[in-house]
Amino acid sequence: MIRLADVAHRYSGRELLAGVELEIAGGAFLFLTGPSGAGKTTLLKLCYGELQPSAGRVELFGQDMQRLSRDALADTRRRIGVIHQDCQFLDHLSIADNVALPFLAAGRPVPADDLRELLNWVGLEDRAEARPPTLSGGERQRAALARAVIMSPEVVLADEPTGNVDWEMSMRLLSLLLELNRMGTAVMIATHDLALIRAAKAQVSARVLRISERQLQTAGSDL
Repeated sequence: MIRLADVAHRYSGRELLAGVELEIAGGAFLFLTGPSGAGKTTLLKLCYGELQPSAGRVELFGQDMQRLSRDALADTRRRIGVIHQDCQFLDHLSIADNVALPFLAAGRPVPADDLRELLNWVGLEDRAEARPPTLSGGERQRAALARAVIMSPEVVLADEPTGNVDWEMSMRLLSLLLELNRMGTAVMIATHDLALIRAAKAQVSARVLRISERQLQTAGSDL
């Protein structure tokens, strides 16, 4: 579904990634690790078309990303759900309206029943009318997950989704992502939390990748 072939990316004149080979197939579960500044967020952005590679080829669902028109790229990106590290929301809107924003941005009517069911799935049905500033860190992350999957994407990319929550909430978020994966959604999580990776590997056949010295490598089995 998503394929990077010999991809490189430069930032501020410095080569951050080089020779990256990656394929996210349907139903896959992957982790992306590496030290801060190694390029995990950059690699995710390349995977969903927010960044263009400096060299190499990015294919989204069989199409060369660099050959897609702006509108075609926007349509293609709707097939990918993204959980950003900073979880930005519009503070003047309710959580329900924030979660529904992908539909509004696409000019499509919001399916009220699906929205209600989704908020129930992430445990936010009682917070639907709350404003983002009143949410806890865990509630914000669950709202971000709901917004990422409301349009039933084929792939979910999560950037440090458990970075600002406690272990109990980390496990709750992981269980939701595992449930999505069992339903056929491909998932890739960028994280530095090795305990989270070990917890996931006890439940799913997860592939672990590591960025080291600008290269993407398969991590060892000692994680």
